[in-house]
Amino acid sequence: MAKPALVLSSREFNRRPGAAKRAAHSGPVYITEHGRPSHVLLSYEHYRELTKGQPRLNDLLCRTPGAGDVDLEISRPDDLLRLVSTD
Repeated sequence: MAKPALVLSSREFNRRPGAAKRAAHSGPVYITEHGRPSHVLLSYEHYRELTKGQPRLNDLLCRTPGAGDVDLEISRPDDLLRLVSTD
């Protein structure tokens, strides 16, 4: 018989992250905010199992005809740069 999924409020998750991580080894842990599902915590092994065989984005782009012909300029806004104080 399958173990029932663990559902935690975000407050409970913040109080007991270690318990949530241990529970994720047995199956997904659903985290809710204001009573609605917002996140799912999975073990890395379970995540790899779910994504096995699915192409990665860079693989898809490499197989797309003409993808190398597109000039893509990505600029970073200056307001994202800030100094971090070490005080």
